[in-house]
Amino acid sequence: MKTIATLIFVLFIGVAAQAQDNKVETFEKGIVTEITVKEIKTEKNTEVARLYRRKFSTAKKALSFTTKRNAAKMA
Repeated sequence: MKTIATLIFVLFIGVAAQAQDNKVETFEKGIVTEITVKEIKTEKNTEVARLYRRKFSTAKKALSFTTKRNAAKMA
């Protein structure tokens, strides 16, 4: 009985899906032939980042940070 009801349900869904009238509306879009190009002037500024070789420089301190998870655990 369960299989017959399932089969009828599946057939009903299939027939209902095929019975729908799907109309697709199309529209035309024109082609734009004019192209405008804006020129942007950029200044070339070269900036140099310095990394000092001294032991207590702020850049080295910022790059070599440690967290609590880096500490070794005793067994």
